[in-house]
Amino acid sequence: MNIQYYGDFCFKLTTKPAGRATEEVVVWTDLPEKSTGIRSPFGHADVVLLSYLNPTDDVLSGLKDEPEILYTPGEYSVKGVTILGYPSFRDGVGGVEKGQNTVFVFDSEEMRFVYLGGIGHPPDDGLIEKIGDVDVLFIPIGGEGIISQKKADEIIRDIEPKIVIPMHYQMEGTTIQAETPESFCRETGRNFNDELGKLNFKKKDLDGKSMEVTFLKRT
Repeated sequence: MNIQYYGDFCFKLTTKPAGRATEEVVVWTDLPEKSTGIRSPFGHADVVLLSYLNPTDDVLSGLKDEPEILYTPGEYSVKGVTILGYPSFRDGVGGVEKGQNTVFVFDSEEMRFVYLGGIGHPPDDGLIEKIGDVDVLFIPIGGEGIISQKKADEIIRDIEPKIVIPMHYQMEGTTIQAETPESFCRETGRNFNDELGKLNFKKKDLDGKSMEVTFLKRT
C-alpha cells in the first residue's frame, strides 16, 4: 500500500488488492476545491471516494480513465477492493447546517481502511461496531466547523486503529482556516514528529502498532 497526501481531504492510495505482481488500483479521496488554494491533482484513477463533494464538480476534471465515482452510502466492489459507505453528517445537528457526509470503509491487502471524510460528529456505537477492527484511520483534526481536536482524539480512542493519518488542517500555501498539527498534538498529549513524504507499508508492518499518528507532507 502506498499513500500520498495532496492536502485538505485528498489522498491517493495505490494498492494491489490481489497481491504482488498483479494490477495496481488507484483510489482517490475528496479532491481539493478551488477555494482551498490547492490545485486539483492530475492522473490515473480507478476509484474516487467523495464523502461530501458533488460528483459533477470540476475538481474531477484532472482525473483520467473514467474512474468509478462513489459519493453515497452503499456496498461496492471495484477491481478487487470492497468498499462500504455509511451515512453520517458534516455537522452535529443531523446535517441541518452542512448536509450529509459518507464514511467509507474499504478493504485491500488484508487491511481495513476507514476514511471519515468531512464528518462533523463522533460516530455512534452502531457505526463503530460496523467499522470493526481498523488498520488505518483517516480523520480530520483541524476543526473549522468539522470535529474539534478534542473530539477527533476521542474518536481515535473509540475506534482504536493501528495507524492514524490526520487530514484537513492548516498548512502553508493554502487558504484553509483550521488548527495546526502542532496544536492537535499539544491538545492530545502526542509528540509531533517529522512529516513523511509518503507512506509505504504491508500488513506485517502494522504489527504491534496502536493509534500511531503519522502526518504526511503535501505532495
